[in-house]
Amino acid sequence: MAIYLLDWANLLLRWTHVIVAIAWIGSSFYFVFLDFSLKKPTDPALLDQGVDGELWAVHGGGFYNPQKYLVAPRTLPEHLHWFFWESYSTWLSGFALFTVLYLFNASNFLIDKQVHDWSPTAAVAAALGFLAAFWLVYDRICRLVGERQKNADGSAQVGGDATVAGLVLVYVIGASWAACQLFAGRAAFLMVGAMLATAMSANVFFWIIPGQKKVIAQMRAGLAVSAIHGQRAKQRSVHNTYFTLPVLVAMLSNHYGWLYQAPHNWLVLVLLMLAGSLIRHSFVARHKALVAGQRVPWEYAAAGVVALLVLVVWLAPAPQPPAPPAPAKVVLADVLAVVNQRCVVCHNAQVNQKNVMLHTPELIQRHAQAVYQQAVVLKAMPMNNATAITDAERALIQRWFESGAPAQ
Repeated sequence: MAIYLLDWANLLLRWTHVIVAIAWIGSSFYFVFLDFSLKKPTDPALLDQGVDGELWAVHGGGFYNPQKYLVAPRTLPEHLHWFFWESYSTWLSGFALFTVLYLFNASNFLIDKQVHDWSPTAAVAAALGFLAAFWLVYDRICRLVGERQKNADGSAQVGGDATVAGLVLVYVIGASWAACQLFAGRAAFLMVGAMLATAMSANVFFWIIPGQKKVIAQMRAGLAVSAIHGQRAKQRSVHNTYFTLPVLVAMLSNHYGWLYQAPHNWLVLVLLMLAGSLIRHSFVARHKALVAGQRVPWEYAAAGVVALLVLVVWLAPAPQPPAPPAPAKVVLADVLAVVNQRCVVCHNAQVNQKNVMLHTPELIQRHAQAVYQQAVVLKAMPMNNATAITDAERALIQRWFESGAPAQ
């Protein structure tokens, strides 16, 4: 019953996580597009009101005219819509899902003893440390490197984007390598994605929303509004949009064992995330280019596609030797011996992971397609290959299933 309830928690948390993540990423993409698509208004009335940019758009049968004020409107509107619950809900649901799937089952999901043999307590502590450490280092880089110059009022001026990006990239590469030396491949990929996602939500919680609240407090107190709060919020918001595609591919990777089980899997992860960042940058640059009437720099997207093609070629399976003479017919009894040794430890009457039991011949035949998909096609099972199934045993299951899963 406990495993059954955990499966329900897994489903509902995953569903919630996907829903709120779509809302957050959608609003993030929209506002980045909006920021870089605004044009200086020509209407003297708008300029007099402090409008720095506007956009006319059509959608859903209506016309929209969003306007941006630099640094803030002269008078505070009565109603303001805040965009933060999408971010918080995404992180909270994601961390809850991470806890249910990985932290509560560290010995099965976080640890691969062939990679690093350590205790579940140590693995959990290290996993949480990964999330916190990246935020602390990334935030320090943004503050020390990105705020060296001064505004006219003496406050720090946000900048240094190229240097910040370079230092963050170096850290992410190092973290990807370290994660793949410490954790099971599937967990390592997810961990790196989670650490980036944690920084994204922390940007909203510690800088973007507090900065906006300070601007409002200054306006209500009749004080001059400091430009630094908007600059910091803009910087962190842009960083978030570059983190988005790397986070998504790291999260999706757990469905593709040939990615996280590949040799030098840390480099596979780095190339995947780099491809996502380059493609995302291409779209950000496109927004700027279209407003300025310049050429769209599609070469960034092309570089991202090249990185993906490198992975396609690199990870391609080796050519198979000529087929040997047809092997002897594989029957259920042959598969039963493999399943009893490699699978039944987690799929039996007492411990039925994913509500799948394989401790009798009848159950193996009932779940034949799932066994084939997970053990042969995806190679995701056994989890982290904890029971050391061999390629020959996977091939035996494949021959049995593809010949119709015969009982005799």
